[in-house]
Amino acid sequence: MSRTHLGMPAFPRAAAVSTRDATLRANLRRATGTIRARREAAVAELTDWQQLRAAAAAVKDRTLRHLDRYLLQLEENVTSAGGTVHWAADAEEANRIVTDLVRATGEHEVVKVKSMATQEIGLNAALERAGIRAYETDLAELIVQLGDDLPSHILVPAIHRSRGQIRDIFRAHMAEWGRPAPDGLTDRPADLAEAARLHLREKFLRCTVGISGANFMVAETGTLVLVESEGNGRMCLTLPRTLISVVGIEKVVPAWQDLEVFLQLLPRSSTAERMNPYTSMWTGTSDEDGPRAFHLVLLDNGRTDALADRTGRQALRCIRCSACLNVCPVYERAGGHAYGSPYPGPIGAILTPQLRGTASPLEESLPYASTLCGACYEVCPVAIDIPEVLLHLRERVAEGGEVTLRGNRTVVRPAARHRLERAVAATAGWTLDHPAVLRRAQRLLARTRRLHPRRLPGPGRAWSDGRALPPVPAEPFRDWWARTRGGAS
Repeated sequence: MSRTHLGMPAFPRAAAVSTRDATLRANLRRATGTIRARREAAVAELTDWQQLRAAAAAVKDRTLRHLDRYLLQLEENVTSAGGTVHWAADAEEANRIVTDLVRATGEHEVVKVKSMATQEIGLNAALERAGIRAYETDLAELIVQLGDDLPSHILVPAIHRSRGQIRDIFRAHMAEWGRPAPDGLTDRPADLAEAARLHLREKFLRCTVGISGANFMVAETGTLVLVESEGNGRMCLTLPRTLISVVGIEKVVPAWQDLEVFLQLLPRSSTAERMNPYTSMWTGTSDEDGPRAFHLVLLDNGRTDALADRTGRQALRCIRCSACLNVCPVYERAGGHAYGSPYPGPIGAILTPQLRGTASPLEESLPYASTLCGACYEVCPVAIDIPEVLLHLRERVAEGGEVTLRGNRTVVRPAARHRLERAVAATAGWTLDHPAVLRRAQRLLARTRRLHPRRLPGPGRAWSDGRALPPVPAEPFRDWWARTRGGAS
């Protein structure tokens, strides 16, 4: 498996391969089913869950409307607390900033907290090119890194791996990255966790630079918040002398009172816990405790482009809980790698095309990677109407809409691949607007129904590969009604 998502095939091609992997499908079905059931039980304990969802959506929408103001307030408070704020317009700039900061310390190793933002920009690969080795410390991210793999789930990046596969990865590759796996390592979860603990402990004690993301940033105090379940984040945030946090600009919330809403929603939606085991908060630097230097890299990388889209901007509410992945029938069968992005599943199908644009076949295909069943919207703790955004993006792709580039420049890309689709839709619309034409078309279809193919030809063949074309009735409904009820046809 390649260590980069860029250049991967479009979703239909990737999913055609992954859905034939019986082991992968079994792993996904078992894991998502377990998480889904536990989440349902945890959410059912709260009688005001729907009110919390509405409150969270309102906070996020209010923040996004005034994002410039809250980001400047955040910068002011981080700076006054002893931190340094850096603004990164895109992935290249963010990687350059982080690389320069690490080089300035003279170190060639860093420890990392699990971070979707650093996955998004490909930070590990950028650091490797600069001669800096990044050690992932989240257990699942460690498994992915040792196996030279890619994450396939937001919450559980190694969800596609079985315990036996994890044991084999530890035995084969752990020594290449530091302390080797213990002799006779079994696939018992406790043994695997202990092997990872021993392997990582020496990294925590040796590395003097830590890199993290953050779940939330509180504008009124400049405080960053990280929630996790293992304790590795706490080690990365407190032991190094230099801490660098890379965070998307949409993660800001105005005040502590707003944070209280999200700390109820996130644990129950993600890990099905009433409260996550570790909630770490840091504000700038302190002479008595923690890192002596703190750098916050605020990442745009397409977010302001998404913000300009009135329908699509709701994707920026996302708090990365992964609840939508665990209920999605498409994700459960295709797996996360098929999405070609650090953001798989339903949220990835709407977020990735907005962050990257729809200039390649992969991004064009993602809005179609859904059945539109609506289960993702029902479980989303911040009430993102994912089906609505999917349809909005499909319309943009089919019409060849505008692709916004950096620097507020736009270009219109003709959608040659979708000319037939647009022509069919236009013809159907015209026919439905003319009842006499519709009646004649229905009668013609009924009379020729024995000649109809079982599968669509040309570009439509892929659609009918997995679906049975509906049979045309022997006579149109209008004619049947006229014949049996005596009405006019």
